[in-house]
Amino acid sequence: MTANDLAEIVSRASAGAKLIVVSNREPVVHERVEGGVTVLRPASGLVTAIEPIVRAVGGTWIAHGSGSADRVAADERGRVLLPPNDPKYTLQRVWLTRGEEDGYYYGLANTALWPLCHHVYVRPHFSRRDWETYRTVNRKFRDAVLEEAGEDPAIVFIQDYHLALLPRFIKEARPDIRVIQFWHIPWPNRETFRIFPYAEELLDGLLGNDLLAFHIKYYCRNFLGTVDRGIESRVDYEHFRAFRGGHPTYVRAFPISVDHAQIGRDAESPSVTQRIDGFRKELGENNGARLFVGADRIDYTKGIPERLRAFDVMLSCHPELRTKVTLVQLSAPSRTHIEAYRILNDNLDDLVDEINWRHQTDTWMPIRFLRAHHDYHAVLAAYRMAHVAVVTSLHDGMNLVAKEFVSSRTDGDGILILSKYTGAARELADALLVNPYDIDQMADAMYSAYLMPEAARRQRMEKMRAQVTKNNVYRWGARIFEETERTLSREVA
Repeated sequence: MTANDLAEIVSRASAGAKLIVVSNREPVVHERVEGGVTVLRPASGLVTAIEPIVRAVGGTWIAHGSGSADRVAADERGRVLLPPNDPKYTLQRVWLTRGEEDGYYYGLANTALWPLCHHVYVRPHFSRRDWETYRTVNRKFRDAVLEEAGEDPAIVFIQDYHLALLPRFIKEARPDIRVIQFWHIPWPNRETFRIFPYAEELLDGLLGNDLLAFHIKYYCRNFLGTVDRGIESRVDYEHFRAFRGGHPTYVRAFPISVDHAQIGRDAESPSVTQRIDGFRKELGENNGARLFVGADRIDYTKGIPERLRAFDVMLSCHPELRTKVTLVQLSAPSRTHIEAYRILNDNLDDLVDEINWRHQTDTWMPIRFLRAHHDYHAVLAAYRMAHVAVVTSLHDGMNLVAKEFVSSRTDGDGILILSKYTGAARELADALLVNPYDIDQMADAMYSAYLMPEAARRQRMEKMRAQVTKNNVYRWGARIFEETERTLSREVA
């Protein structure tokens, strides 16, 4: 499946309607730096997955303009043409006040919904003020959508948990607009979700969608069960749909993916080669060791402390590996306004210092913890250098890092250690699957990865690459819009 194939499918499904993508995060951020303005591409799985779709069909992407120079880079209407040298689509920025961002993003979205949906034993915090701000910001996004759509037919493709009320707001204003939403994180079971104080309004918002998509069927079943017991509605389990006020919302599973071919090309580019040289200089004496690589936002769902402890256990059980292995952890600071994230950052520093003190020699340090916002090419460079990529999320809707690693390994080598609690584990069965809560099991998997012969590594990687090649991001997008076309034909019939 290619970008051209996807463009044909979306054009057919939309029947001439505008395509409008809506998300909190924008595909590029303009930031002020000494001497001018720089353009950053966020290290985001959402951006990786969605940009090829909106680029393929020349649509409009509406997102929160969060960069310090975003207003300077945009026109008077908040618009930017992307990519700048060869425009394919329009970015329409929505401006939020500091208070709105605090209540909507750092508050309701990330101290309430994020821990609630991931249930990794971090208690969610609920605030009526945050909920009211969340509602206000969702209305701001509605206004931007309606302005962009004008009087024309439109298909609106909404992303994630930041905008759960938006589908209903759009439908109340324009019932004719087709609304699709992809929920990128897990959906919990009913017993977990029932503690959310604003459950009925949030579920009503999501049932404004014509099509609501999750990564796997398990989340679809959880959602339908939540709706069935949590709100006045009729749930049709046979056809995976729910009716609210007579309006059907179809609930489907579409495992998200990446642009496998493009990542492969980028991984072989001169920019990545330069970054590899830079990493080798930074690693110094560690350069000759086999590299275990992690690349994550610093988030309590990613299992970074568990990963570090497993590496510590492996070194304690197999002291002969000292100086022969190094764990390189690329970690992007994230949501540091939130107390749980600040505590995690401090604890990681202490843990790294403790493990390094226990095992290091005069010339070798077991863990290199590189805390920074590494750009796309730097992350690809780390993947290319890795003997083993370690993805140990405690709970993850999909995890595109795993698929990006596999896509980057055009050399056909490398090992993936992958948490069984990621959506990706359902597709990448030839990874070494682990329970990230079981530190000893992870340590054993790391040691097995170190010992694995080249032939076995290549056989596993070949199968994983075939899987990601077949189910790339364009196929993901195509399946969503083909289902949109089918649901529309059902309603017309």
